[in-house]
Amino acid sequence: MWSNSYFGYPMMEYGGYGSFWLVNIAFTIISVVIVVAVVVAAVRFARGGKGEGYLRHGLGGNIALDILKERYAKGEIDKKEFEEKKEAIS
Repeated sequence: MWSNSYFGYPMMEYGGYGSFWLVNIAFTIISVVIVVAVVVAAVRFARGGKGEGYLRHGLGGNIALDILKERYAKGEIDKKEFEEKKEAIS
């Protein structure tokens, strides 16, 4: 009555995975990595992608100069003040 078979087919070792248990683990790890990547992308998208440092300005970015350019473009400072502060930053 009780045998080592399932609907007439012999049961495999390692919980039914047989020799494919390594492939199953690999797909599980890949799936977890994909889920984490999607969550990270969703969080960055929700924040508007306006991060500081490397994410916004790249490796050679200058945050202070970008802020100075924005202030000049908005009209908060005049050209003389912009040039003076630009020299001080450089």
